[in-house]
Amino acid sequence: MQSDSDLVLVSSTDDGITTITINRPHRRNAVDPTTAKHLYEKILAFENDPSQKVCILTGMGGTFCAGADLHEVAGKDARDATGKETEGGRSHFQAPPESGEQSIGPMGPSRLQIKKPIIGAVSGYAVAGGLELSLLCDIRVAEEDAVFGVFCRRWGVPLIDGGTVRLQAVVGLGRALDMILTGRPVSATEALSMGLANRVVPKGKAVEEATAIAKQLLSFPQLCMNADRDSCYYSAYQASSFQDALRNEYEKGVKVLDLESIKGASQFSRGAGRHGNFKNGSRL
Repeated sequence: MQSDSDLVLVSSTDDGITTITINRPHRRNAVDPTTAKHLYEKILAFENDPSQKVCILTGMGGTFCAGADLHEVAGKDARDATGKETEGGRSHFQAPPESGEQSIGPMGPSRLQIKKPIIGAVSGYAVAGGLELSLLCDIRVAEEDAVFGVFCRRWGVPLIDGGTVRLQAVVGLGRALDMILTGRPVSATEALSMGLANRVVPKGKAVEEATAIAKQLLSFPQLCMNADRDSCYYSAYQASSFQDALRNEYEKGVKVLDLESIKGASQFSRGAGRHGNFKNGSRL
């Protein structure tokens, strides 16, 4: 029998790349409450570790994640409708707090707004709650056989882990509604065309490509990169207006100027990075 500590595997490198792997291949990495808890804790541990800069999220055995474990869902009984905790019940299904504080979702970390880059290495199925987990990532590297989809449409299981919120922000309302209403499978090629996947690679190469991207991100000045990243998310999800988004971008970005930008401009002045060259190294 698989121990709880093996449900989510974590490895980290000295230069700051954390790889988090869902390890339930016998369930196509479907997430049960215990796995959700471990995923949530491991993502927060990455976020709170200053030595770790970029996270790669993936699944074991050729599948990213097939969603929530429907064997667990099938074990619920009628008393769950009252919210009362029961054996196999939905005690882990809690509404996000109105305060905006961090909270665990049924899939684990899918409600979080993570402060550092996270790259999804997607093989096989990323469907239902697995699609929602992939949307947690800033960049999704999909293997050529990857399939995205709201497969839970067939069983009356709703998207309650950010799927209706994040998907439209990533691919646009029209494409999101097509996926959400029909539940149809979306291939890696189509996902690339709509912006759901950012790279498509041969089978078995997603983690390798994700690691290469992570190493590139490590080479950049981190405060600047993360300030721009934060501004994108604020504009997409929190800004009350265009002017509010511009103001936030400026206020957060201007703090980086003295810390990184002047030194970076000096490097350029001395000849680094000319003609769009990214190979000179820009770590500050």
